[in-house]
Amino acid sequence: MAPLLKDELDIVIPTIRNLDFLEMWRPFFQPYHLIIVQDGDPTRTVMVPEGFDYELYNRNDINRILGPKASCISFKDSACRCFGYMVSKKKYVYTIDDDCFVAKDPTGKDIDALAKHIQNLLCPSTPLFFNTLYDPYQEGADFVRGYPFSLREGVPTAVSHGLWLNIPDYDAPTQLVKPRERNGRYVDAVMTIPKGSLFPMCGMNLAFDRELIGPAMYFGLMGDGQPIGRYDDMWAGWCVKVICDHLGLGVKTGLPYIWHSKASNPFVNLKKEYKGIFWQEDIIPFFQAAKLTKECDTVQKCYISLSQQVKEKLGKIDPYFVKLADAMVTWIEAWDMLNSKDSKEADANGSKPKGK
Repeated sequence: MAPLLKDELDIVIPTIRNLDFLEMWRPFFQPYHLIIVQDGDPTRTVMVPEGFDYELYNRNDINRILGPKASCISFKDSACRCFGYMVSKKKYVYTIDDDCFVAKDPTGKDIDALAKHIQNLLCPSTPLFFNTLYDPYQEGADFVRGYPFSLREGVPTAVSHGLWLNIPDYDAPTQLVKPRERNGRYVDAVMTIPKGSLFPMCGMNLAFDRELIGPAMYFGLMGDGQPIGRYDDMWAGWCVKVICDHLGLGVKTGLPYIWHSKASNPFVNLKKEYKGIFWQEDIIPFFQAAKLTKECDTVQKCYISLSQQVKEKLGKIDPYFVKLADAMVTWIEAWDMLNSKDSKEADANGSKPKGK
């Protein structure tokens, strides 16, 4: 039997190192096309194991393809992965970090994380009314007594947010307080995040429907030359959730798990995060109060409206947010440029990078 969505899904991986980790994922990933976004020194050769079908983009490729609009893609930060979302031509995207390995379920069986994400995306979400038995579309579950029949069709699922065993996704202060803490709890559950609730989105085990929500999956300006890092996926998650709520789309979280192998340095993380830790106390209320009008009937229009609100309201906190708001507009312009009908001709004229 052919793998699910074999020709409709790309796997996007940001990296600064050789991709030996793919050997463990070979049984699950090899049938799919990979988009590798190389961060850092573009002259360095990234080794990819034999047998994988992939494209590899480095900073020189990004500059060549986007021209002046490349300014919206972060450098020396895993936020660069969103360039892979932009150049993908598939309906679905799965993104994973290169320090994430195959986890095992409580029976000791390897978890096919990609297959579970696909299942999540292909089943509806229920953001308008919480089902106490979690995802009613999963095997062995259903809608509980008292759940309105008028809402049981659900809404299309735009995002599947997976979790991690071993190293949890903690911020630097929590890492410093709990340096030896590991997550060994396997919770066999998937749930829809309710409408009106924000969540901290982690980009290291994440899948989404690119056609439904792709233009909102911008991981911001982070890393080299920016005053903040490690908030790339958080920023994307807040924007995505506000837009999904407005457009009637769903976001799921829970299964599948991956095994997160390596804890990053909490002191380095604190240096990247410390402004964000202060700023998020204003950012969260901003997104909670953000309003999108009925004229915002596409992801792009929603995102441009959010960028204007970011500039107007968060720009008062720090000039960085003015710069970020401008980058959000540039991102949409670049997205539309690469995803127009004419972009297929550009591919034919040599915009494709090296790969196999």
